[in-house]
Amino acid sequence: MATVSSQVQADDVVAARELIRDVISPTPVLRSRALSELVGGPVFLKCENLQRTGSFKVRGAYLRIARLSDAERARGVVAASAGNHAQGVAFAAGLLGTKATVFMPEGAPLPKIQATRDYGADIILHGSSVEDALAAAEQHAEETGSVLIHPFEHPDIVTGQGTLGFEIIEQCPQVRTVVVPVGGGGLAAGVAVAIKSLDPAVQIVGVQAAAVAPFPASLAAGRPIPVEGGPTMADGIAVSRPGELAFALLKQADARVLTVTEESLSRGLLLCLERAKQVVEPAGAAGVAALLEHAADLEPPIVVVLSGGNIDPLLLSKLLRHGLRAAGRYLAFRCRLPDRPGALATLLHELAGLGANVLDVWHERVTPRLQVGEVEVLLQMETRGPEHCEEVITELRQSGYTLVFT
Repeated sequence: MATVSSQVQADDVVAARELIRDVISPTPVLRSRALSELVGGPVFLKCENLQRTGSFKVRGAYLRIARLSDAERARGVVAASAGNHAQGVAFAAGLLGTKATVFMPEGAPLPKIQATRDYGADIILHGSSVEDALAAAEQHAEETGSVLIHPFEHPDIVTGQGTLGFEIIEQCPQVRTVVVPVGGGGLAAGVAVAIKSLDPAVQIVGVQAAAVAPFPASLAAGRPIPVEGGPTMADGIAVSRPGELAFALLKQADARVLTVTEESLSRGLLLCLERAKQVVEPAGAAGVAALLEHAADLEPPIVVVLSGGNIDPLLLSKLLRHGLRAAGRYLAFRCRLPDRPGALATLLHELAGLGANVLDVWHERVTPRLQVGEVEVLLQMETRGPEHCEEVITELRQSGYTLVFT
């Protein structure tokens, strides 16, 4: 492992920062009062969602392509990504005058596909996961001579992402804990190298979605171990096997990796939008989700990296509803009523008396599951929190209504 990890040193990150200085925008660090109150100490948000192309990925992608020879750039580059690495590679390739081909999973978000295409890349949709797309990109590189720009498994990629670490220390020198979303681990590894070179006492904490979380078991075993991942809204960090290089660097840095639930991811995204006024994607909100779940395990002052903000508006609307539900501020259920005049009005009047704000009502009169003389309504409403939700449910049941939750 020592041989692998020695490929990325702090001096490499210093050199990388100089090379990308005119391309990469230093992103702001904002104090979060809501999260500071939660953990009992200062919490800051490092807003890489405001970076060019909408994520940190452009740092490593630009450095990697900039360091190719003229002959290599003439052959073009190829990459695989669910979206953010794709945009970083496409953008960097355009600036550096090389052709980019990007393989993306067939289910990749449409805005990310279109943005990558708008930056000038050729898009090929392949497979159902980043791993499927990466295998196709590797084959394409072998067949065409294009240079593979791996999303995390290359020293230049890790080094480029590490430039973020220097910004964090400069903007928040008192930091004790840096919380970073982790997929393959390139960002967390690069940040660890940079920050530990300046302040070895800072703790690096990675965050993975519980549905796809190979790092905790891998760190415990001392070697990268793949997992069979499940569905997660955090597609940007849904990588089933740690990168060899990133794993070695994070192990060397004594980093921890926590996992978060889908509910925490959606609540984290909601908090970013409502309280910090930052639009982030689910993977980008993973660090905030970690504070919501593991606040007691993290020492302030804390810097949380918001790693990306490229989110489909349609997905955002769904995730906000998911986040509101997880926070106890959204309630939806089906309810059967007698098919007689005034039955629906009575139910709505009772909800008004309970202070629930009805958002939508769907009324069905004819369906095989209903008895003659019955109707069914689907109600969606806004509530004031978990206690209010319980109050609404209890009062309706006491009034004789049967609720089926959706």
